[in-house]
Amino acid sequence: MERLNDRHLDALREVGNIGAAHAATSLSVLLQRPVRITVPTVQLLSFDHVVDAVGGAEDVVVGTYFRIGGDFPGNLFFILPAESARVVLRAMWGEGSLGDDLQSEMAVSALGEMGNILTSSYLVSLSDFTHGKVETTVPAVAVDMAQAILQVGMLTADADSCLIIHTGAHIEELDIWCHFLLVPDPEGLMPLLTALGVHGG
Repeated sequence: MERLNDRHLDALREVGNIGAAHAATSLSVLLQRPVRITVPTVQLLSFDHVVDAVGGAEDVVVGTYFRIGGDFPGNLFFILPAESARVVLRAMWGEGSLGDDLQSEMAVSALGEMGNILTSSYLVSLSDFTHGKVETTVPAVAVDMAQAILQVGMLTADADSCLIIHTGAHIEELDIWCHFLLVPDPEGLMPLLTALGVHGG
């Protein structure tokens, strides 16, 4: 991961831009209202700094975890801060106590489906952009402190850093923020960069 340079990040940012456009369309269909997504930013961070980048170790987040297979194996997390998650639920269900209970079975299911839809939009963009095969497992969803959720990535990934894509969605007067964390396996990173057309710096 430390071999990534600005050209690599620019290529990944372009994938993020395409994915954001697809995600906006998917989210608009899900919520049945117009959605505008901001231009994503891309960072390469060590695991020590990832928790701060998504809000803080003790901040409650909704985390959706995917194992990626195919040509670019690795781990992928969709992280939605608690307040953004509540905004999404209110947009789905309207105002009320149901939209504030992130631990309810309905809330976890709905947020997991949203994470699945948005992540799929990004992965389809990655597949189209690289002409590579990208597969994912059934997502696992958890509501917990950011440190606890991201610890899974630290334990399962054979890497000490990850790519993080920050993006925002604007749903009429409502704003949400979310983060995609991509942790390629060591054997998956160079094929990814080669497919992006920037291998070798």
